Amino acid sequence: MAIRERLSGNEAVAIAMRQINPDVMAAFPITPSTEIPQYFSTFCANGQVDTEFVPVESEHSAMSACVGSEAAGARTLTATSSCGLALMWEELYIAASCRLPIALACVNRALSGPININCDHSDSMGARDAGWIQIYSENNQEAYDNFVQAYRIAEHKDVRLPIMICQDGFITSHAVENISLLEDNEVRDFVGDYNPDEYLLNESHSMAVGPYDIPSYYMEHKKQQAVAMENAKQVILDVAAEFEKLSGRKYGLFETYKLEDAECALVIINSAAGTAKDAVDKLRAEGKKVGLLKIRVFRPFPAEEIAEALKNVKVIAVMDRCEGFSSQGGPLGAEVKSALYTAGSTAKVVDYIDGIGGRDVKVENIEEVYCALFDILATGNVGETCPKKKLRAFCTQH
Repeated sequence: MAIRERLSGNEAVAIAMRQINPDVMAAFPITPSTEIPQYFSTFCANGQVDTEFVPVESEHSAMSACVGSEAAGARTLTATSSCGLALMWEELYIAASCRLPIALACVNRALSGPININCDHSDSMGARDAGWIQIYSENNQEAYDNFVQAYRIAEHKDVRLPIMICQDGFITSHAVENISLLEDNEVRDFVGDYNPDEYLLNESHSMAVGPYDIPSYYMEHKKQQAVAMENAKQVILDVAAEFEKLSGRKYGLFETYKLEDAECALVIINSAAGTAKDAVDKLRAEGKKVGLLKIRVFRPFPAEEIAEALKNVKVIAVMDRCEGFSSQGGPLGAEVKSALYTAGSTAKVVDYIDGIGGRDVKVENIEEVYCALFDILATGNVGETCPKKKLRAFCTQH
C-alpha cells in the first residue's frame, strides 16, 4: 500500500536508504547533501537500521571506506556533493575498476571556483567517465524511486558497477513535495539480500582487490568494465519494469514529452525538465509543435535510443547545466550530437548552457529557446557557434 508523504528530496533519499537497510554507510558532510547522512545517522542511532555508520575525516576517506567495506562483502553507500565528489575522484575510478556496486547519492552542486554552493551538474558530469552508472532525477519522487532501484541494477551479475543517483541541489534536495513511498517490507523484498559471489571475507575462496595490473591484462579488464556498462542498459529497463509492477510508476532510459509530432525539441536533464514541460504545454496551446526529451540515464548513454526518439525532429536544443569548456557546449550536448551524427540525422542541433551556479531557469527562458529554434527552422541558420559572441543573462548558446 502506498504511503503518502511530504518530503524534501534529501529526506526521500534517506528514507529509501533506511528501507534498504545497508550494511555500511561512510560519509562526510557537505552542502547540500549533508542532510542525507544526518537523517540516516539518526536512523542508526534509533536502531531503525542495522547499518554501521562510519564518520570519516573527508570525502576521499568516505569513498575509501566504501571501497573497503564493499570489497569485504558489505552492501555499502554514501552521499556527497560538489567538491566532496571531486575529492573522491581517485577512489571513484578504483570503485568502478574493482567492480564494486556501491551506491552514491549525489546532490548536484557547482564545483569551485568561484565558490558556489548552488546547483549545477559540474560535479557529476566531471565524473562521467569514471565508470559509474549515472541516473538523474527530475523531482523528489524520482530521487526516491531511483535510489530504491539502484542496488538491483548495480549488483546484477552482468553489471557489478557502482551507481550514482543524482538530484539537483536545493531545487529538489531541500524543496518539499508530495510523494508516494513504498512500504518498508516492499522495498526490502524488491531490493533483496546482498550475496556477492566473491568478497574478501569469504574464507573458502581467496581473492585480491586493487592489485597492480600489468599491460598484458589492463586492456582486458577495461573491456570487461565497458561490457558491464553496456549490459547495464538492459538491466536498468528490466528493473524499471519490475518497479512499475510494484509502484505503478514507469521509468525508462529517458522520458519523452509530446515529442511524437514535434518539429522543435529540447533535450534536458534533471529538475529543469519540469519547467520545460510547462513551456511545452503553453506553446502547444498556441499551436506550436514542440516537444521534450528528458534524460534519466546518462551512463550508460542511450545513444541509439535517443537518436530513434528524435529522428523526426528538425531542430533540437540540448540544455546543459554544466560548461564543458570545449568551445562546443556541455557534455550532454556532445553526447547527443554524437548520437545523432552516428545515426545519420540531418537535424539542426544547438547547445545551451543554462542554470549553472544555481541560476533560475524559468518558463519564459525555455520559451526563448523554442523561439530561437523556430527561427532556425525558418532560416536553416544556427547562428554563431562561439560562446563569446552569443551571451544571454539566462544562458549561453553554443
